Amino acid sequence: MLYRIKACNNSPANVQLLDFTVNGQILGKCTIKVAQRLCSAGSTFELATGTNHPTLTLSNSAGTTVEQRTKSVSKVMESLASSGYIQGWRDELYPVSTSFNSQPVFLVERAAASLLGVIEYGVHINGLVKNEEGETMMWMARRSQTKSAFPGYLDHIVAGGQPAGISLMDNVIKECMEEAGIPPELAANVQPAGAISYENYGGKRSAEGEGVVNRVVLFNFDLELPSNFVPRVVDGEVESFFKWSLEEVALSMNPDYHDPIKPNCYLVIIDYLLRSGAISPDTPKYLEVLRTLRSGSCC
Repeated sequence: MLYRIKACNNSPANVQLLDFTVNGQILGKCTIKVAQRLCSAGSTFELATGTNHPTLTLSNSAGTTVEQRTKSVSKVMESLASSGYIQGWRDELYPVSTSFNSQPVFLVERAAASLLGVIEYGVHINGLVKNEEGETMMWMARRSQTKSAFPGYLDHIVAGGQPAGISLMDNVIKECMEEAGIPPELAANVQPAGAISYENYGGKRSAEGEGVVNRVVLFNFDLELPSNFVPRVVDGEVESFFKWSLEEVALSMNPDYHDPIKPNCYLVIIDYLLRSGAISPDTPKYLEVLRTLRSGSCC
């Protein structure tokens, strides 16, 4: 479990990151190379050098309203996508704000959010079902081979980003239907179960490996499904569904496991195993697991 948690929180100390700010408010983090790339793609972004620590910010030409900033930033990101620098375009806008409930400063394409290192929000659902012996099983999904990120990996029964303009619960119900064919009357039984966060540095979304910053908050939900319900592929984001025992889920956390789950799903699953008592407090390093899981800085 510690291995899987640390894999999602891998920000190296030797990478210099710039703050991304708008009107003096820190909204994200980015590498110097990404900042230079954004500034060279037009007049929307600029480097502010008035302090000892330069920051990336929006220029006056980006506008002052949410709509104006969104349009200006979108032009830059669309240009970078057309050149292949940004990959996995989703046509899904994320709000950029100082906190989850704050009014957005602007909206940004989901695939470009990690370039700016803004906090991305998502919903993850633990799909649970009791077998004939009364033991809890967990529904798993296998991601489509055509997914831009982690193709073919195992995944939650339902998970998705939190776009602008929709509530968390409405998003959960929508994603349940779109990804697994779970009807609204079943999805409405979902139970909120808190949130986890993580931050890491990598180059997956930058074609030239200049590095992006993933800062993510995942809202966790538990959904106990009837024993006769079988999820079905709807939107093609997954290939198939199957059930695992909690023991099988735990075994997949081995660093050498041959068929792993998508990395951030492990955090939500570990949180469930701790909450449900499937992992005993007598387990070696239990408190270290608990502390490390809650060490994310984005919540």
